[in-house]
Amino acid sequence: MAEEVKEKEIREKSNFIWEAIKADLAEGKNDGRVQTRFPPEPNGYLHIGHVKALTVDFATAERFGGVCNLRFDDTNPTKEKEEFVEAIKDDIHWLGFEYGGVYYASEQYDQIFEYACDLIRRGLAYVDDLSQAEMREYRGTLTEPGKNSPYRDRTPEENMDLFLRMKNGEFPEGSRTLRAKIDMSSPNINLRDPAIYRIKFATHHRTGDKWCIYPMYDFAHPIGDALEGVTHSLCSLEYEIHRPLYDWVVEVCGFEHKPRQIEFARLNLTGTVMSKRKLRKLVEENHVAGWDDPRMPTLAGMRRRGYTSAAVRDFIDRIGVAKTDSTVQHQYLEACVRKDLDDVAPRAMAVLDPVKVVLTNYPEDKTETCTIENHPKKPEMGTHDVPFTRELYIEREDFMVDAPKKYFRLKPEGEVRLKGAYIVKCEGYDLDENGEVTCIYCTVDFDSKSGMPGADRKVKGTIHWVSAKENMPFEGRLYDVLILDEKAEEAPAADAEDEEGEEAAAGADFLRQVNPDSLKVIRGYAEPWLAKANVGDGFQFMRMAYFCKDKDSTDELAVFNRVVTLKDSFKLD
Repeated sequence: MAEEVKEKEIREKSNFIWEAIKADLAEGKNDGRVQTRFPPEPNGYLHIGHVKALTVDFATAERFGGVCNLRFDDTNPTKEKEEFVEAIKDDIHWLGFEYGGVYYASEQYDQIFEYACDLIRRGLAYVDDLSQAEMREYRGTLTEPGKNSPYRDRTPEENMDLFLRMKNGEFPEGSRTLRAKIDMSSPNINLRDPAIYRIKFATHHRTGDKWCIYPMYDFAHPIGDALEGVTHSLCSLEYEIHRPLYDWVVEVCGFEHKPRQIEFARLNLTGTVMSKRKLRKLVEENHVAGWDDPRMPTLAGMRRRGYTSAAVRDFIDRIGVAKTDSTVQHQYLEACVRKDLDDVAPRAMAVLDPVKVVLTNYPEDKTETCTIENHPKKPEMGTHDVPFTRELYIEREDFMVDAPKKYFRLKPEGEVRLKGAYIVKCEGYDLDENGEVTCIYCTVDFDSKSGMPGADRKVKGTIHWVSAKENMPFEGRLYDVLILDEKAEEAPAADAEDEEGEEAAAGADFLRQVNPDSLKVIRGYAEPWLAKANVGDGFQFMRMAYFCKDKDSTDELAVFNRVVTLKDSFKLD
């Protein structure tokens, strides 16, 4: 029944992309078939911006009973690695999506090369000797037309000879490019004889040293879509101005099947960066501990931090698909994570900033167990036992010497209930030379144990605790936003990096915005039950935050990452 309701919700939901596809189907286009593709470049790990793109691709195929393929646009060998290929596959599966097939642009190099040769023979492409700087100068501006390269009128025979020599490695890198011959006066700068092949002496992670010329993204991508039978090529909004070139390539290459490109707004998120060049800089210069550092916006980092795939997909679903770019506060994503963890995370007690409590009337050699529910709203999740002893740890902030009137935690002569255990009363405390509390002395009301007959005496405060004798020491890693500037990072294309003509500046400017307090490390104590946790298991540390066990944990010291705090002023609709 639940699955039927979910399917009905999916059918009823819509967006401008789905409406466009419905119109295509109504007109009988593509023989009623819907095929999309997710085309990342394997030059880094997927980040939250990519999730917007891949969700649009995969969810669209699911909505119309079609297929979404995974295609690696590996046209720039200098930064691409098999490590990134496998990480991308893992991330897609973690999100719960299944691709129909796996393709690589590099598998199509021979075909793409033949299409380029055909354009040369037909006088639609030429080899240009202009440098990149000269090409930019000749290209013109948004208000001024470009001017023809002095090499534009080479004969097809001369161009073919030069292109084959480029392929054979006879010319230095950067000395020549193959350009499409379109219109240097076009109001769309992308149609002003764009480069479609360049020389690059680099070993490719799949083809090795077979090639020293590589197709540009704007040439390889539409050819890949057409060859694979993609019906709807969904991409982020900055590719809208590239669409005439996309259509031109499909048309002049003679494809009978013509994919339709539709653009949507990308995801801009505050508190982080989503340029893979900037992320790479953070990794390579050791500003973070790797691509899976829990501060990173990568899916690997989010997964390690303790974000759930359900929460990430809920976030993407809530922000929706639009035609206009907008900025989303990072608190929105955290709220989705908090909502999911509140529902699924078991509860446990842990003390992050401990101060000792001695129960003066409790036997020194006695240990008893207190029963704690694993989830207050889900009795089916069961319970677990926590050892209770004469000496305990509580949070330092749960005791105040000069407490205000409405302070309902522990204070001199005040009473408080220890979660799942007894009511205790503060009888005294010790201070160090700096006035810091070093020990609190309490007495136990033995008739007040939770769950026992007659234990119905009420006090206004309940706090958590951990036995000082039987506990699990742990390292807590408290994460905050990586970038302090609340202005969202202008994310690059979510489905491919710009070509090296745009490579310029990952610059050091953004490094000045890196939050120096994005990671705080503390040492605390947790109940022994948490020693059974596996890496990746998430918990609510009662009254503190949600935490996830990290892969850096050892037998001697467990490490837990703070996922999100328990509360925030941001509210979901």
